[in-house]
Amino acid sequence: MKISVFGLGYVGLANALLLGQNEEVMAYDIVDAKIEMLNNKISPLVDSEVSEFLSRDDLNITWTQDFEAAVNFADYLIIATPTDYNSEENFFDTSTVENVIERALAIKPDANFIIKSTIPVGYVDSAKAKFGTENIIFSPEFLREGKALYDNLYPSRIIIGENSDRGAELAQMFLRNTVEKNAPVLLVADKEAEAIKLFANTYLALRVSYFNELDTYAETHGLNTRQIIDGVGLDPRIGSHYNNPSFGYGGYCLPKDTKQLLANYRDVPQNLIEAIVDANTTRKDFVASQIVKRNPKVVGIYRLTMKANSDNFRYSSIQGIMKRIKAKGIEVVVYEPTLKESEFFNSRVINDFDEFKKVSDVIVANRLEDALKDVQDKVYTRDLYARD
Repeated sequence: MKISVFGLGYVGLANALLLGQNEEVMAYDIVDAKIEMLNNKISPLVDSEVSEFLSRDDLNITWTQDFEAAVNFADYLIIATPTDYNSEENFFDTSTVENVIERALAIKPDANFIIKSTIPVGYVDSAKAKFGTENIIFSPEFLREGKALYDNLYPSRIIIGENSDRGAELAQMFLRNTVEKNAPVLLVADKEAEAIKLFANTYLALRVSYFNELDTYAETHGLNTRQIIDGVGLDPRIGSHYNNPSFGYGGYCLPKDTKQLLANYRDVPQNLIEAIVDANTTRKDFVASQIVKRNPKVVGIYRLTMKANSDNFRYSSIQGIMKRIKAKGIEVVVYEPTLKESEFFNSRVINDFDEFKKVSDVIVANRLEDALKDVQDKVYTRDLYARD
């Protein structure tokens, strides 16, 4: 098939590289520097599989900033533009998705769209009515940060929000580009596909919140959190995965998806979904209070990134900790090698790691690394397993 991808963040770039193995792909983005990097086989993201794939010569991908050419080229247009949660409107801001659809239909009225961006339940139906087309399909993504292409190559499932011959054809297109070609395929209605995405991510946020609250209890009462988690996780119904305490869930998906799901519950009885959203704020309040109790004059933030081997710190939970500490009048400094600026939200960025360790009375680390071993007495973390 001929596929065009619009938006080359984690989702869009992973899809372009995945499909470039066996399909013809044209990949579009508005950022000049990103297209230039990709044309030079340089990854704009920290992702080992992405870097590896870009070095290959057998992928059929054209990187472009020509929107019209990308529209006219393709049998299907994959939309992977960002949809952030608008806290004032209590809903996803889907304007980037609508912009692509509207501009593309003006060029090619019979264009077919596959939305990979996260959207509210009911969005596809409303978009079909608004734009007067039935050619809009939602296919959710379930990608980990820093492992986006890997998770496309080895997907847990492929879900197409249309139970039709066309839906089956699209599912097979994605499946034939995976490594093992045995992922479960679900063809469902569009609203069900939208709900699957939001409920899956909210469950992950629930699990993060659960083990964080277990850790809060243990730390408050002087108990050994790891021993408790190890014992709880030996129950096969619970398992020993996704259980490492942190400063809260963050990143691209979980914060906005949980809030969007809660907004979709507007007229539906619930207690749990709201609690998952609130739990993240409570956890950050607790972590910040534990750091403040140490009476530091200077708090050092070791890495803004959410996970190891990542360059993304968008909505990272540690930023919420920073704000709470600074509100107490405590100076906060930052060590983040991926930052080129000298300040981050009015906090001084220290590029010299030795200087950073020296000036910091407490070093806050969402995830432990060997580089902190010589200052362990200064480190505050809830990372028990030294892994994501």
